[in-house]
Amino acid sequence: MKPTIASHSTDTAARAEAGADLGRRKWLGGTARAVAGAGLLSLVDPLVRAGAWAAGTDAPEKTEVKIGFIPLTDCASVVMASVLGIDKKYGVTIQPSKEASWAAVRDKLMNGELDMAHVLYGLVYGVHVGIGGPRKDMAVLMGLSQNGQAITLSNKLLEAGARDGESLARLMASEKRTYSYAHTFPTGTHAMWLYYWLAAYGVDPMKDARVITVPPPQMVANMRVGNMDGYCVGEPWGARAIQDRIGFTAVTSQAIWPEHPEKVLGASADFVARHPNTARAVTAAILEAGK
Repeated sequence: MKPTIASHSTDTAARAEAGADLGRRKWLGGTARAVAGAGLLSLVDPLVRAGAWAAGTDAPEKTEVKIGFIPLTDCASVVMASVLGIDKKYGVTIQPSKEASWAAVRDKLMNGELDMAHVLYGLVYGVHVGIGGPRKDMAVLMGLSQNGQAITLSNKLLEAGARDGESLARLMASEKRTYSYAHTFPTGTHAMWLYYWLAAYGVDPMKDARVITVPPPQMVANMRVGNMDGYCVGEPWGARAIQDRIGFTAVTSQAIWPEHPEKVLGASADFVARHPNTARAVTAAILEAGK
């Protein structure tokens, strides 16, 4: 009986080993085919793969998307997503639209002339709650930048002894006249930095100074002809004043609020509700362009 039992055990072990070997061969074969398939897929043109993706249920509802921007350094990811053709990978075509002012961006977002925009995050919230104009539900799709803004003072103030907020306040108290400062939009971040900075040194921006709204590209020209003593705006307009020898940087926005949010990709809430896949595709394209 013992030899019979031994023989039976040996046969069972052999069959088990053969089955396991077959299983390993099947697994290896399947893995090899999967790897080969992935390798072949990598040879397919990315635009073809994007087309296959875009043809599915995630296809953008609107393929041509008009996005407004102001010529500032932090509009780069929006513009380059279009220039480099990254948008096509996600099934959309971004049409960058250069705008003259933040007020124009606001109006065109509200009336539907723009689908989305590179925009001040404070502007989006202002429209959403109805401060400074008509109210409309808005959406922030992504942040585009942090920091990178500055308060620039004229070289005339520098020559008079104003090098920072403290010395500026002393100058304004001792040499009485109308001092003019500019920001870019009433509910925008530049107004916030300017008001906060002046108030921190005892200057009431609503009573002790004349504060005006000027589009970013017009800041340098207005300071050059003496229309303002200082301004708060995004780059490159602070650096341009230094380059043109008409102004200097008194403080950067990140010195006031480190790592603060600045520009965002904004849209009306109803546009996003009607085009959720388009919103996702544009966001993905701009994220990639910003890498």
